[in-house]
This record gives sequence, structure tokens and C-alpha cells, in this order.
Amino acid sequence: MATKRSARFKECRRLGVNVYGHPNAMKRADSPAFRPKRKVSEYALQLTEKQKVKAYYGIFERQMVRYYKESLKSKEKTGDALLKKLECRLDNLVYRIGFANSIRLARQQVTHSHILVNGKKVNIPSYTVKEGDIISLKEKSRDIAAFKSNFLDWQGFAVPYIERDFDHFSGKLLRSPQREEIPIEVNDQLVVEFYSR
Repeated sequence: MATKRSARFKECRRLGVNVYGHPNAMKRADSPAFRPKRKVSEYALQLTEKQKVKAYYGIFERQMVRYYKESLKSKEKTGDALLKKLECRLDNLVYRIGFANSIRLARQQVTHSHILVNGKKVNIPSYTVKEGDIISLKEKSRDIAAFKSNFLDWQGFAVPYIERDFDHFSGKLLRSPQREEIPIEVNDQLVVEFYSR
């Protein structure tokens, strides 16, 4: 299985936004090395927005294209449908709920079978979580100090479409997220324009 191993902080500075949520990611963002040296083209803007989405969700180009094609079939705006599909990936919701403090750790937790969906083991990070599904940390995994502290102390996201249950180490997807509720800084219209060229 392919894994992203690029330098995370450098990618954040290049994209101009803290896609990984780490407090030190943007420390050198004002450095002259990361300022544009010439006028940015329309294509470059579209490409940057697309790269932001891929970085936020930790996915590769092939997956991104597949999600885009699926979103074209939706009755709602393509950009909104795309982000909603990505937001409902299992690895992303594990991150949003707070079991992991990064999308990379969330993906690892899923692949290493620490996560249950409705009480059943699911080890596919791209698994689509449906409304009403309950995502929980496996009983044995609750004893792992890092996972436990992440969930109990993590203050990263408070989104209205997720309900967290601290007693049962679980989170529930209450409903499909609205575009304005998704906590990412990206112009999804430019992403759609990039793929519709």
C-alpha cells in the first residue's frame, strides 16, 4: 500500500496553509524562499488548491480523480459533493473524532485494525462511513496511552456532524456534513476547474 512520506512542514509552507494542523508547521512561512517570485497563473492556483485537498485528506492523485468522477454524478455542486465524500472517509473521521492527532496516524490506526465501525473491524482507510455509523476504538486499543490521551485531551475539532462518546471511546456520524462546516481552507471551485479542463 502506498504511503505519503514527503516533508510535511515544507508542504504546508509551499501550499500556504497548515494542512496538517501541527503548531510548528508554518513557523518559516514568511521566509523569502516561500514567497512567489512571479505572477501566479490561473493553472497554478487551480493546481495548488487541488494539492491542498490531497494533503488535507492524505490521498493520492488516482484516488482524487476517482472521487471527482463520483462527484460529477451528484445532484449537488461538484465541489461540495467532492469534499463531503472525502470528509466521510473512515481515516478522516477517525482523525476528526480525535483518536489520532494527524491524518497519517488515523490511517495507521485503521490499517492496524484498532478501529471498529458499528462493532465490526474495518481496516480500509477509504471506507465510506454512512449516517448513523458509530466509529469506536477497539477494547484492547483503549489501553494504549497515546490513543487514550489523544481522544480524551484532543481539542482539535468540534464539528456539528460528529457526536463523541467519551465513556465508550466512540464517535457517531450524525449526518452528512455541510460544506461550510468542513474545517479545511480550500477553494473547491478551483479544484473542479482543474479537473474539468
